[in-house]
Amino acid sequence: MELSQMSELMGLSVLLGLLALMATAAVARGWLRAGEERSGRPACQKANGFPPDKSSGSKKQKQYQRIRKEKPQQHNFTHRLLAAALKSHSGNISCMDFSSNGKYLATCADDRTIRIWSTKDFLQREHRSMRANVELDHATLVRFSPDCRAFIVWLANGDTLRVFKMTKREDGGYTFTATPEDFPKKHKAPVIDIGIANTGKFIMTASSDTTVLIWSLKGQVLSTINTNQMNNTHAAVSPCGRFVASCGFTPDVKVWEVCFGKKGEFQEVVRAFELKGHSAAVHSFAFSNDSRSWSCSSWASAYPARVCWGLSCDFLCCRMASVSKDGTWKLWDTDVEYKKKQDPYLLKTGRFEEAAGAAPCRLALSPNAQVLALASGSSIHLYNTRRGEKEECFERVHGECIANLSFDITGRFLASCGDRAVRLFHNTPGHRAMVEEMQGHLKRASNESTRQRLQQQLTQAQETLKSLGALKK
Repeated sequence: MELSQMSELMGLSVLLGLLALMATAAVARGWLRAGEERSGRPACQKANGFPPDKSSGSKKQKQYQRIRKEKPQQHNFTHRLLAAALKSHSGNISCMDFSSNGKYLATCADDRTIRIWSTKDFLQREHRSMRANVELDHATLVRFSPDCRAFIVWLANGDTLRVFKMTKREDGGYTFTATPEDFPKKHKAPVIDIGIANTGKFIMTASSDTTVLIWSLKGQVLSTINTNQMNNTHAAVSPCGRFVASCGFTPDVKVWEVCFGKKGEFQEVVRAFELKGHSAAVHSFAFSNDSRSWSCSSWASAYPARVCWGLSCDFLCCRMASVSKDGTWKLWDTDVEYKKKQDPYLLKTGRFEEAAGAAPCRLALSPNAQVLALASGSSIHLYNTRRGEKEECFERVHGECIANLSFDITGRFLASCGDRAVRLFHNTPGHRAMVEEMQGHLKRASNESTRQRLQQQLTQAQETLKSLGALKK
């Protein structure tokens, strides 16, 4: 075949190939247009005067789905006794603590922040908070120092304690600074509770095995306690700063005294007493906290930049409450001479069937020990400890199980956390208990000035209940 004929055939083949490609493209465009018309979308729609971006729809859809996945909807809860909901955290709140001066509430969450809330804003429309960041970690537990100018946290990944100092600024806010070194790692199991003695003499940490450690404020282990309870479920420092208590697999609560010398030097930890009477493992316990003042000289000496209040101790922490898997709660009088082997007195026993289930229970005792709050799952139950009767019940308070429960130091509010919010309730059983107490005192009062003072307190409590729609006729 001649060269000219071959070139003509090659040109014809290329031309036929181009025609086939053009026909295929036309058919594809027809299918695409037909599909878009069936879905109700024009093939070449303009948005805001700009040509359409072929990939913008799918990208925005994927981005929207990703945002919705990362930020689930906040759990909604309403109740006539709900005083406030604090909602600045973007992660689940695991712990909270009221400062001993009553001015602040600290919360920690898995969003790597600590929030410090002003309690005077609880009944306001907006709730202010200050944020402290936890670098490269997040806190699971938080506690204020006795002088309210520092707080400690337990780090989830670091498995150690970190101290944050609070420095007041000229604008009234605070700057939060972590101390250069964290406490050394000593626990071999996850830590479930921490606490600071209000005397400022020691820090307590408790892990889920049987270990409770007593620390100095500078990070030295003073003593190691083996609770011999198979496992620990809760531990706490008493409001008077003398005792450490723990509960777990056994049906009792064990209490130790942390002893110091006259010059403030640590001496020993000795067994004080036990709360015996439950027939199954104890979920949790609480001390009453009817306090008026405290001393923080030891905390100030450990961190010289802190200023000591220089107040004397005047605590009335002579009540304890416990809740067990046997389905009961108990109130105890612990004002006993334990060094003479005197056991605490059982004052009241009540039923709480929810405690017999598998879900853990939380417990809080009002400062005057007149109201007991019990949480199981996402519900809260309030009991009058004098009569042993349930007075209030809040269902589905949080989107997840309640992680922490606490009364403020005045006893006016009960706080709970369990998702990304803290919810505050009016303590109406406390106001009713005040009415009952004042009425009893009025009948026995013989002095006119005393009667007038009692009558004034009674009227205030009744007016508060009336404003909340909780006054019983």
